[in-house]
Amino acid sequence: MRERSWAPAGPLDVGLALAAHKRGGGDPAWCRTPDGAVWRTSRTPDGPATLRVTVAGGQVHGRAWGPGAEWALESLPALVGADDDLSGFTARHPVLVEAMRAHAGVRIGRTGRVMEALVPAVLEQKVVGQEAWRAWRYLLRHFGEPAPGPAPDGMRVAPEPQVWREIPSWHWHRAGAEAVRARTIATAAWHSAKLEAAATSEELDRLLRALPGIGVWTSAEVRQRVFGDPDAVSVGDFHLAKIVGYALTGEKTDDPGMLRLLEPYRGHRHRAAMLITLTGRRPPARGPRMAARDYRSF
Repeated sequence: MRERSWAPAGPLDVGLALAAHKRGGGDPAWCRTPDGAVWRTSRTPDGPATLRVTVAGGQVHGRAWGPGAEWALESLPALVGADDDLSGFTARHPVLVEAMRAHAGVRIGRTGRVMEALVPAVLEQKVVGQEAWRAWRYLLRHFGEPAPGPAPDGMRVAPEPQVWREIPSWHWHRAGAEAVRARTIATAAWHSAKLEAAATSEELDRLLRALPGIGVWTSAEVRQRVFGDPDAVSVGDFHLAKIVGYALTGEKTDDPGMLRLLEPYRGHRHRAAMLITLTGRRPPARGPRMAARDYRSF
């Protein structure tokens, strides 16, 4: 076990930064325990790691286990948003002014790990979260490794790329992921070394979108987490455009309309959209909700 304590230079909401990596209830790679600690697993360049993060006395405390423990602790400040740069961002709309005042410590963290962000993002393509998270849980429980150290029961480390490539088709079916998403993940796993070596968000965007099955939305969701890209707005999200439009104008809008509204925040469009979602403003619900599908057979 290794330890590290670190004092942020300014306001920092560690919980919100880490929550960006949680994939629904029961995520085998993310857990918050009753003592307030957040546990997270990662497949670092040095191997699997379990990271436990707490905040006390104005300091962020990390403990880590496994071959990747040192890497995980070295990366801890970046993970919780210490490197996030707000320069060039000015909250112009009253809704954003309110959000900045209420969430002064919100920062966008970065993991530096592509596959652990890409696989769940692909699973979330064009389905409700409940369906995607069910698949994520199944795949990690069957093909992930036990989390190193004294992690909470059931925690797992995401598989190596070779494992993602070799998962049999019937297990994808049992997970609830159809052949298209399974094939997208397997293809990305073949190119994982190149993806993980991307030096910038722009380079990763180009590499990701060159792969079949990966478009604008998936690339943005990955780059938000891997590089903490404040401009990688999730165009194509089922809810986001409606939420942004309603919050800023009182009316729902579509993706082109959302991009027009966010244009004054270019360079920080994801940040602006994230702050808007934190206000809790939502358009009134009308019509049936998209339901989770379950076509698995056992």
